[in-house]
Amino acid sequence: MLTLRSKALDTVQNRKTVTVTPPSTRVSEYFNSNVFTDSSMMEFLPKEAYKAVSAAIKNGEKIDRAIADQVATGMKNWAISKGVSHYTHWFQPLTGATAEKHDSFFEPTEDGRAIEKFAGGALVQQEPDASSFPNGGIRNTFEARGYTAWDPSSPAFIMEGSNGKTLCIPTIFVSYTGEALDYKAPLLKALNAVEKAVVNVCNSYFDKNVNKSWVSLGIEQEYFLVDEAMCVARPDLMLTGRTLIGLSPEKGQQLEDHYFGSIPPRVYDFMIDFETECYKLGIPLKTRHNEVAPSQYECAPNFEEVNLAIDHNQLLMDVMEKVALRHKFKVLLHEKPFAGINGSGKHNNWSLITSTGTNLLAPTANPESNIQFLSFFVNVIKAVHDHADLLRASIASAGNEHRLGANEAPPAIMSIFIGSQMTEVLESLLNNKTSNNKSKAASINVKKIPEILLDNTDRNRTSPFAFTGNKFEFRAVGSSANCANAMIVLNTIMADQLNKFKAETDALIKKGKKKEDAILEVLKGYYKASKKILFEGNGYSDEWVKEATKRGLNNIKNTPEALNAYISTSSKNLFVKNEIFNEVELNARYEIMQELYVKKIDIEAKLLAQLAISHVIPAGIAYQRNLAENVKAMKDAGLSKADTEVQVNMIKELAQHIKTISINVSKLQVELEKAHHQASTHKSAMAFSSKVKPLFEPIRKSSDALEFLVDDELWKLPKYREMLFVK
Repeated sequence: MLTLRSKALDTVQNRKTVTVTPPSTRVSEYFNSNVFTDSSMMEFLPKEAYKAVSAAIKNGEKIDRAIADQVATGMKNWAISKGVSHYTHWFQPLTGATAEKHDSFFEPTEDGRAIEKFAGGALVQQEPDASSFPNGGIRNTFEARGYTAWDPSSPAFIMEGSNGKTLCIPTIFVSYTGEALDYKAPLLKALNAVEKAVVNVCNSYFDKNVNKSWVSLGIEQEYFLVDEAMCVARPDLMLTGRTLIGLSPEKGQQLEDHYFGSIPPRVYDFMIDFETECYKLGIPLKTRHNEVAPSQYECAPNFEEVNLAIDHNQLLMDVMEKVALRHKFKVLLHEKPFAGINGSGKHNNWSLITSTGTNLLAPTANPESNIQFLSFFVNVIKAVHDHADLLRASIASAGNEHRLGANEAPPAIMSIFIGSQMTEVLESLLNNKTSNNKSKAASINVKKIPEILLDNTDRNRTSPFAFTGNKFEFRAVGSSANCANAMIVLNTIMADQLNKFKAETDALIKKGKKKEDAILEVLKGYYKASKKILFEGNGYSDEWVKEATKRGLNNIKNTPEALNAYISTSSKNLFVKNEIFNEVELNARYEIMQELYVKKIDIEAKLLAQLAISHVIPAGIAYQRNLAENVKAMKDAGLSKADTEVQVNMIKELAQHIKTISINVSKLQVELEKAHHQASTHKSAMAFSSKVKPLFEPIRKSSDALEFLVDDELWKLPKYREMLFVK
């Protein structure tokens, strides 16, 4: 009888590649072809409307409702010229996925005919049913009203399906009472806060020509590709995105032969197709390659402004999954789909740019210019030091728990790597501060700041937050995450820190200090206060865990505990003062994130129990029966007890593993029931973390032992070697 596993293997071996023909061999000829770009606006909008949208994008100015009608008409005409029939507000609710509700341009008229219509009101604001989106107690579940509102700074785009096209309008999503129910609204507030702070500092101390700034972000996306048939045959992959059981293959990544290796033909065709769709949507993908683990890959775009970069990353994940289906693949974005081999992250490369074209985190060859660089550089260190737990909370999730702290991903301890040269520069700065010669310390010559080379140090891939020459790389973000979560926190703490820096520096200047001396004095104090978060060694080592404990750095390994940082007094003050969240919104997000953790572990626990009872144990019993029949036949043939010893011992070993699984599945079901009846969502999440999740390990360990022992023909679930290596 054919099993799902045998059918999957047969299906994969008979797969044919999908022919992919990009619109042109030159990407430049179709890049942004499905985006309402500046040139499209110039063509389809009246001058007045074009100027209004441009001002909204460049300066954040509001668009008048009368102008919105003109914009909507022009956008509709552009979309219809591209074959579009429907439109939707495209938003990012707190589910972690994107959301859309499609409406047709079609509208009947009184005389029985029909027209295509799209009014300014429909462009600017819509009212999707908000009752089924996470809200964290902001509103009652029976209250359905919520609003999406157009974000002009992120361009509208067209999503192509097999039989139709839809105009997608990026929006924020808020409740009836005005609280943010999405990632974009607070992100825009955080970006506004940091951009104002950057301009303020630059104007006051370094360059009065700076009239605007923005945050640059490059997101490296890691993912796995598994054949669709294999995924269908693995209920755990289908429903949780990861394998809850599975014996590591004899060959994994130990030969280091996959990284940057030749891309398999089917995967290559998928990548060409996927990139083509991304280019049409204006996603500037630049890099593709094999990652470290078998069947793991990475793509990375050029750097963009943060809001657009995050929209593009969310869109990229959606496009990736849709295109994969055409090629009979399943994209796995879970942080740890397979035990024993590397998981996937999403490195966020972050920097600050001014309207004069200066990257504020890029050192220069001119020592005098480097005081500006050092000001922003040291303030980043101070911000991360002061809010390390909050930054850790921003990347906490059920999936990322499997990566953080393992020998493959940045640890759960927040630290910063800056490299030997930058350490030497800052130490020199600090030593001058502590010099016995007070008069010399009071008149520090700015020219003593040395030339700092752009690539001033090697990269440290074990650091969660590393300086890489002209940017900081936040490496701990999980592959399935919406990067807005981390960017809201990072940009808020940076805005707050720059405001503090300016206030302290101005206070010293007011007391008579020269500007340069005041800046350096404040920076020295920051560096001295933040030194404990700097670490240059191996972040994966046990020695670092011990050292971090000595330094007083937290090592928060579980998600429910990490998320507590969101509702600490310091975090509430930070977010409320900078007008990113009010307390209601912050408490709601905390509740939503705890609840999401509970739901994910609950699904995994129930599915693990089901797999153990209906797949693993029956396979063990079937093989046990075969061995028992074999022993009986051997005895009937006159063989001695010694002759059947191996088979009997195997039967005993099988029995022990079956017993272990059965006992722990029963315990799991008891703990699940208890976890669901805790007094609060946080207590429930802690119960899932400390009581439910630990029972996964003995069940998996015995299941994997059975996979090793049981006759291959009796094992119905696709094995690691098949999922990872059969293309």
